[in-house]
Amino acid sequence: MQSTINNPVNHLYTLLTNRPGRVMVGIAGPPGSGKSTLALQLANRVNQLHGSHTAVALGMDGFHLSKAQLRQMPDPDLAFARRGAPWTFDAAGFVARLHDLRRADAHVRWPDFAHEVGDPVEDAIAVDRAVKMVIVEGLYLLHDHDGWQEALPVFDEVWYLNTPFDVAIERLTQRHMRAWNFSRAQAEHRIAQSDGLNAELVRQSHVRAHYLVDSLPDASV
Repeated sequence: MQSTINNPVNHLYTLLTNRPGRVMVGIAGPPGSGKSTLALQLANRVNQLHGSHTAVALGMDGFHLSKAQLRQMPDPDLAFARRGAPWTFDAAGFVARLHDLRRADAHVRWPDFAHEVGDPVEDAIAVDRAVKMVIVEGLYLLHDHDGWQEALPVFDEVWYLNTPFDVAIERLTQRHMRAWNFSRAQAEHRIAQSDGLNAELVRQSHVRAHYLVDSLPDASV
């Protein structure tokens, strides 16, 4: 049975203390689970306690295939409809960049995702050589197909954010309603056709996590 981390900041401190070189921790979970918030909160807390350039939080969204790349696929309509599925990302590029980060003395550029245009932005984020801990959040860090299976061995640990599934889906519904001015029915249809399928894949992958995390840390952790 997987253990649950009750004090994630203390756990990260232990990793920093006991592991040589740059420490790499992944946070996986379905859409709407709070991965990006958790990763950023943890990095900020580590920096408050151990120095401002100790940790950085990164996301995998910058490895979305571009719209131009999706148009080159055998079935572009399907590719756009299922954008966000494991095979609509550059998994090989993601793994290669993880290996770059793995080198403790490396200065690495990392892509971001421009939501206003719907495409990745290459080399948008700089990870300085001084960074001792990298926290990477993403849907498919524990996925075992489509090239994602090469990611897990690169991390020191990957955690699964164990947000109740119905809570994550409701957050995702609200997000779609705000971002695209959808009705609830439209948002739920979108989730049923694509996002919900991705979320179920992610939920199935939780068995490969090193640890579970139940909730976001507060100021006391």
